[in-house]
Amino acid sequence: MTMPYGFILHAHVRPEMAEAFAELFLAYVAPSRAEEGCIAYHMLRDAQDPNLFIFYEVWQSREHLAQHSALPHMREFHERRMEYLSREFEIREIEMLSPAH
Repeated sequence: MTMPYGFILHAHVRPEMAEAFAELFLAYVAPSRAEEGCIAYHMLRDAQDPNLFIFYEVWQSREHLAQHSALPHMREFHERRMEYLSREFEIREIEMLSPAH
C-alpha cells in the first residue's frame, strides 16, 4: 500500500508581491483540493510576518503530487517563482502519524 506523502512549504514573498501571490494561490486552492489524490491542501499566512505563506499539503502518493506539479499553471509558476519570492522555497517533508480522516 502506498503511504501518503505530505509536506509543509514556506514561501517567503517579496513585500511588493505579497498580495499578488495571495490572490494567485487562493485561486488554486479549490482546484487543487479537487485533484485526484489530494488529501489536504491548505494555504496559510503567518500572523506575524505577512510576507510568509505556508502550505500544508498531503497527497495519496508522491506520484499524485508529481501530477499536480506537472499541471501547466504549476509549471508556469515554478518557472516564474522568483518574481514573487525573496528566497527559494523551504520544504519539509512530513511523516503522517495520524490518519488523514
